[in-house]
Amino acid sequence: MSKQPNISQFTKQWQGIGLALIAVTIWAGNFIISRAVNKQIGPFSLAFFRWGTATIIMIPLAGKLFLAERKIIQKHLRYLFFVSLTGIAMFNTFVYVAGHYTSAINMALIGTTSSPIFATIMAIIFLKEKLPLNRLAGMIICIVGILLLISNASWSRLLAFRFSIGDVWILAGAMAFAVYNILVRKKPTNISALSFLFIIFLMGTVMLLPFYIGEQMYMAPIQFTGTLWLDILYLGLGTSVISFLCWNKAIGKLGAARTVLFGNLIPVISTLEAVWFLGEKMTVIHIVSSITVLLGLLIANMQIKLSRN
Repeated sequence: MSKQPNISQFTKQWQGIGLALIAVTIWAGNFIISRAVNKQIGPFSLAFFRWGTATIIMIPLAGKLFLAERKIIQKHLRYLFFVSLTGIAMFNTFVYVAGHYTSAINMALIGTTSSPIFATIMAIIFLKEKLPLNRLAGMIICIVGILLLISNASWSRLLAFRFSIGDVWILAGAMAFAVYNILVRKKPTNISALSFLFIIFLMGTVMLLPFYIGEQMYMAPIQFTGTLWLDILYLGLGTSVISFLCWNKAIGKLGAARTVLFGNLIPVISTLEAVWFLGEKMTVIHIVSSITVLLGLLIANMQIKLSRN
């Protein structure tokens, strides 16, 4: 006897996809900003102001909930410490350090290609998530699309690609973000999404404080401009509060292994943003790469069910 489609499950899947798309669209600007402001502000200072801004924004949104849930939060401080360490203190700070040594396109490409692979492997090992054939195929197709963009469809150029110290930093950031994605799946259900974000933003900011102070002792004073403050606001509100809320909810609806695949869209979106905002040219290889990544995501998120007799 055939089963009727589960409409609520179908809606949940599409909600998760929509939330993941919002998050990666906003996140795509993170790589461009980190590269653009690297001469104005140090990486630890940028990370500190970003998460400090995000924490302040979260106070009116999560203050009452946080106070109501403080006893529950205290019971999970060890877990919250590692979530904050990997997702807040390490991940984006490593991206900002990488911005001093490598290009924005390298940061987006290397970070978004490697993080889904790390997260998928971890989800299989630690969360016992299954890896259906369509998800594996989709992940491979996404990687092919990114490699097309890296190589400009040239095999010799791909073979000549070399990692710089900045690329190593972005790989470390990708690993940290993969660990974060796995840890988020273990979020205690009795801690609300707003309280969760507020406490990890706050803890991450505190972790970064000594590094910010140390950086200010040997670097030139920060030259704050209106543009720099707008960049910090974009990072604090957009890439922190809005994106993390959407991303964490997407993980809850889709699972860690499926959600992280959407990170492959970041270099594609970054390229589009470069065309729109920086006047860079869109080439045929950009279009082909984008279509390939989108095809991989479509295949990875297909719901394949085998009929039973």
